[in-house]
Amino acid sequence: MERNMISLSRRGFMQALAASGAAAPLAAACQTMASGPFFASKSAPIGIQLYTLSDMLATNLEGAISGVAKIGYKTVEIPSYMGKTPAQLREIFNRHGVKCTGAHIGMNLGTEAAPGLRGDLNKLAADMHILGVTHVYAPSMAIPTDIGLTQNPGEGYAYISRVAEAMGEERWKKLAAELTDIGRKLKANGIAFGYHNHNFEFAKAGNRTGYDIMVTESDPAFVSFELDVGWAAAAGNDIPALFAKYSGRYTGIHLKDLKASTVPNINLKMDPTEVGSGKLDWAKILPAAWNAGVRNYYLEQEPPFEEGRMEAAEIGYKYLSTLVA
Repeated sequence: MERNMISLSRRGFMQALAASGAAAPLAAACQTMASGPFFASKSAPIGIQLYTLSDMLATNLEGAISGVAKIGYKTVEIPSYMGKTPAQLREIFNRHGVKCTGAHIGMNLGTEAAPGLRGDLNKLAADMHILGVTHVYAPSMAIPTDIGLTQNPGEGYAYISRVAEAMGEERWKKLAAELTDIGRKLKANGIAFGYHNHNFEFAKAGNRTGYDIMVTESDPAFVSFELDVGWAAAAGNDIPALFAKYSGRYTGIHLKDLKASTVPNINLKMDPTEVGSGKLDWAKILPAAWNAGVRNYYLEQEPPFEEGRMEAAEIGYKYLSTLVA
């Protein structure tokens, strides 16, 4: 009897709350307490792509790493060797309690000291193991030697979009095959491999985009993808839909925001802003990324900066670390 009375009383209480308009806020508050901030609930570290701090990397690398560690970042992704040996970089990261889990390595020969993806992959893999890197990503495609285009004076980034539009299906397929070959060799050396996009990969090639071709024509056993959500959004993509479309192919993400004033394009143009200050719906994007397989999360911001670079890194971290999604 008491049990029924308690149940009725609870029901009556909720009805009274509904009548007063208080039920919805209470339900939202309970959900917030149950789930908590996204990254904490997933035990996933928030990382940063050090390109965000590029001005500091050449002049005060130690200060840059110290700064991101103090903000709270636990992992970093390097944009290059930054003029250091892997051992020197590892010492700096260790000193500040930061793990280097990702690296961007160009699709070029590189140098003897810092090999590229078309260089000595055995040496590259050994270097990555010294650093503690688990995933290497190609930051961009290389311009095909047979493309037959030259950059006009003052053309700037528009040249890249012209190249992308001229690629055609066969060149994108050839790139996918090269990515698979690189990935196979790196995997044999214990390093995972993937590709990081800008917005020019979403240029049309027949009935598909270059990005579609790269994903579908590369071998998922050897190639994953790091979705730069800022650049993908700048190309006009629905980010959660893109994660759902190619679920299982993603291992990394660049957490990058942009202003609503950004006009969809494939010309390497966007109006950047701090993560959480732009138009992207991170409460939808983060769960979509997780469900698609992403486990490497790196904040990155493009210039120009309204605040300083380190300030932007801190603004983004504070937003992401408290976001419930």
